[in-house]
Amino acid sequence: MKIDFNDIPGQSPLYLDYLYNFKKVAKYYIKDFRNEAIYEPHFKDVLSKYPSDRKQVTQTIKNQYLSKRISTKTSQNIKLLEEKNTLAVVTGQQLGIAGGPLYTIYKTITAIKLANLLAQKYPDMNFVPVFWLAGDDHDFEEISSINVINNDNKVEKITYSVEEEGEKEAGSVGGIRLEQEIEDFITSLGSSLRTTEFTQDVIGYLSSIYQQGRTIAESFSEMMFKFFDKYGLVIFNPQTEDVKRLLVPVFRKEIENYRAHATKLISVSAGLDEEYHAQVKIRPINLFVNNERGRYLLDPLENNEFRLKRKKVKFTKDELLQLLESSPGMFSANVILRPVCQDYLFPTAFYVGGPAEISYFAQIIQLYKAFNIATPIAYPRISATIVEKVFKLSPRSLIFQ
Repeated sequence: MKIDFNDIPGQSPLYLDYLYNFKKVAKYYIKDFRNEAIYEPHFKDVLSKYPSDRKQVTQTIKNQYLSKRISTKTSQNIKLLEEKNTLAVVTGQQLGIAGGPLYTIYKTITAIKLANLLAQKYPDMNFVPVFWLAGDDHDFEEISSINVINNDNKVEKITYSVEEEGEKEAGSVGGIRLEQEIEDFITSLGSSLRTTEFTQDVIGYLSSIYQQGRTIAESFSEMMFKFFDKYGLVIFNPQTEDVKRLLVPVFRKEIENYRAHATKLISVSAGLDEEYHAQVKIRPINLFVNNERGRYLLDPLENNEFRLKRKKVKFTKDELLQLLESSPGMFSANVILRPVCQDYLFPTAFYVGGPAEISYFAQIIQLYKAFNIATPIAYPRISATIVEKVFKLSPRSLIFQ
């Protein structure tokens, strides 16, 4: 059964127009995902503007897979990324405990299926599905819980909580090491789930992956690897030092040109606010600095100086650029600059996202132009509600209120 998004309350008008009335939003997105006539020129544009060294990027991926026994399909896809006629179909998500929302899986399936479909339709090109681990995000509270249907057939929120939770919210979540409380989380999950023939295997599976001492990024990556490795999904962790080293040109340009970038972003966002809504608040500069105490926004000051937000630590512009060269791992992009980093490293033809991501994508087209990187086509992920075979639905049962 198919349901039109127009029939579901609470949908973003911007997202609905992107799906069904692209002419109204063309000035924000430029490229219509439904218009296959633009695909081949788009592919050429992405390849001609791709700025990175393919072998360097591929080597960082190989480094991340050293401890894994990967499938033939994934191994082939990693090698294909070195080829000049290879494009990426990218998706990604915050590193939710136990996988987080089900749409993480939907996004991944969409990326894999789209890459396969494109490979069949354009045999002279290669298309590789890539999952970007959003471990630089700092919102621990958002990723620390999941909602499940419990034994009483009610939605229950199960949370992984630790005493130092407030401190952990300040840093990048990907590097947080799981503590003993993860065992309590798994136990609570097992107690809440309705008992089926799958329950024991699911809980045992999660217990083997989410273990004390592992980082959240390691556990999430391992889960996605076990689910999707056989389908050739390339899982990419942008938090490693060698990846941050490759991103130095992007971070440097943001530091040197943040005023011009912010001006363009504010202009587009103002237009969106008049017609729809601006999904993301524009910051003066789109970078964080990480240290042992956490992750801090940069605030520009007068006289070419910068300060860590709510801290007394200051840098001159030259000092900040020197820190970038010596310690690139201390820097990370915010939600606005992150897609540019992604598409600086990968020749991204399509980005698979949900309604919120596609909405904020409208704000950042001008930033791609500033970095002279081709904008990927935003491709909506599948949306679905899974119903057991024993149930039958009628249109009357799907009246949304």
